[in-house]
Amino acid sequence: MQFPVRCFSCGKVIGDNWDEFQERVEEGEDKGEVLDDLGVKKYCCRTIFLTHVESIEEIGEYELT
Repeated sequence: MQFPVRCFSCGKVIGDNWDEFQERVEEGEDKGEVLDDLGVKKYCCRTIFLTHVESIEEIGEYELT
């Protein structure tokens, strides 16, 4: 599943922060501090960042006929 453009609950645009969040977490930064720096304050938005699972590679293996 792709990362959502907007928060499901409040509608805030969050998709533009995903790449930076992912890069900084892979470098070893704390997830909470990265979200604070990006301005993601609401718990509904933070939940999407912390629970997102990138599954497009797994789904892409199957073809629709």
